[in-house]
Amino acid sequence: MSTHLHMHVPTVLDEKKDYFITRGGVQYAGIHLILDLYGAQRLNDAAFIEETLRKCIKAAGATLLHIHLHPFEPDGVSGVAVLAESHISVHTWPESGYAAFDVFMCGNTKPEACIEIMRGAFKPDNLVVTEHLRGKVDGAE
Repeated sequence: MSTHLHMHVPTVLDEKKDYFITRGGVQYAGIHLILDLYGAQRLNDAAFIEETLRKCIKAAGATLLHIHLHPFEPDGVSGVAVLAESHISVHTWPESGYAAFDVFMCGNTKPEACIEIMRGAFKPDNLVVTEHLRGKVDGAE
């Protein structure tokens, strides 16, 4: 005798039915922050970068699926934190004190929370943030 039991296991996607965001009455797929850090520190420390990414994800209210960081020899780290709400990517040039972070999130998240966390962690002389609203729903430019 075979019994089929259909169970619905709640997931994060159930809780966040609409992953689009609204800005000024217009819906977008998400917010993409481009962070350029100049004169930054600890850019060769993959474990520290991972810890900082985890703090950003928590502060932004995002859901971590996977982190993969690759340290280069002699210098640099590249990688990505894959989120249910999109991703955070990183590429560092420690020899120049430069780091490029992309913070792309949709849904009920606060990607801007990452800015001060990264400023505190990497102590850049200058941090430049560019915001792009991605995927306007009506497709207009």
